[in-house]
Amino acid sequence: MAIEPLELLRQTFPGIQSPEELAQLAQLARRATYPPGTVLCREGAYEKVLYLICEGEVVITKRLDAAEDSHLVLRRAGSGDYFGEMAIISDAPRSATVTTTTETTVLEIDQDIFRTILERNPNLAMQMVRQTFDRLRQNDRTTLEELRKALQTLEKLDRAKLDFIEVTAHELRTPLTIMHGYASMMLADPIVRENPALREMVEGIINGSQRLHEIVNNMLDVQRIDLAQIAVAAVPVSLPLVLRGAEMQFRDALKQRRLTLQMDLAQDEGDSSIYIEADPRLLSKAFSHILMNAIKYTPDGGAIRITLRYEDHPILERVAHVQIADTGIGIDPEHHTLIFEKFYRLGDVQLHSSGKTAFKAGGPGLGLAIARGVVLAHGGQIWVESEGHDEVNFKGSTFHVVLPVQAASRQKMALLRARYGD
Repeated sequence: MAIEPLELLRQTFPGIQSPEELAQLAQLARRATYPPGTVLCREGAYEKVLYLICEGEVVITKRLDAAEDSHLVLRRAGSGDYFGEMAIISDAPRSATVTTTTETTVLEIDQDIFRTILERNPNLAMQMVRQTFDRLRQNDRTTLEELRKALQTLEKLDRAKLDFIEVTAHELRTPLTIMHGYASMMLADPIVRENPALREMVEGIINGSQRLHEIVNNMLDVQRIDLAQIAVAAVPVSLPLVLRGAEMQFRDALKQRRLTLQMDLAQDEGDSSIYIEADPRLLSKAFSHILMNAIKYTPDGGAIRITLRYEDHPILERVAHVQIADTGIGIDPEHHTLIFEKFYRLGDVQLHSSGKTAFKAGGPGLGLAIARGVVLAHGGQIWVESEGHDEVNFKGSTFHVVLPVQAASRQKMALLRARYGD
């Protein structure tokens, strides 16, 4: 229902008692009609107009991402409502976008006129401030509700992803085992072994099935970590032995890529045979993933250094501190936390190169997620330090792993994380 301009001004500015002043304001205000889909206020723009709706409807939305592909509807406004006052009062950019949904007639009041009205009518100014804050509170409630729904949806999707991983991994395991078994039998056949072409094809099948089997196992590891089903043993473990085992695992790759690996595995002062209470199988898996990451992102001819020191920690008491530093391409600071999330990958997927340890070789993005899960399950800490991505100077990255020497410290850290988070 349309509202006449004079009546609309009287409703919007009840503090103006003088008919002459209202009539003067009606003359100063511009009346305009806009078709559906017209943007009257644009988020982020500096605009100096207050809008009063005589007839029609508008929708007020807020951008959710920089690409402007997703918007949150804050509210809809119709006849008798107004918008745009907050940006004028505070000299700030528009906090939301207002778009007409039907043919809409509005009164437009410029900033100077609006401010003069407020200066002459202090009570009116207070009333509009209260209304504005009420709208902000309502917008906050709407935003929180939308965020709550989005979080619930993400949790359902994450659970569905974990279920898919488990089913897919188990479905792949059986045919991969059969494929690997038959290929191994074929390779043992003298006819195949003596035929270079056949032997190369069969070895390719074996290597491919092994690679797929590793990926399947990584998928299951991530699923167990996310569901907190990872069981950690507490037996005496020699970290130098674990780290040397990781180095031996990639010895051929290091030689092929001409990478220098230095190891500085200092023993604990006063005890040349220090052990930590941990799970050797899981630690071996974690350090293998971190070392593989260093190999993949270090150019041919580069260097990797593994350092082990025993230190005092304010919470974990005595700890083993392992650093794996490389002369690779580095990681930008905004990715320092994200790289430990499952399926997170740096770089353009289109530039993906195959190979387990080839330079900048891709992968499913599970290795560092598994390493983080293993370290946290041990009550430890893991992080990366890097000045940033640089494929000219190759300033590299350093991954830090801190592990408690005693399992009791692991339990202490678990209680702290349960209370305060990671």
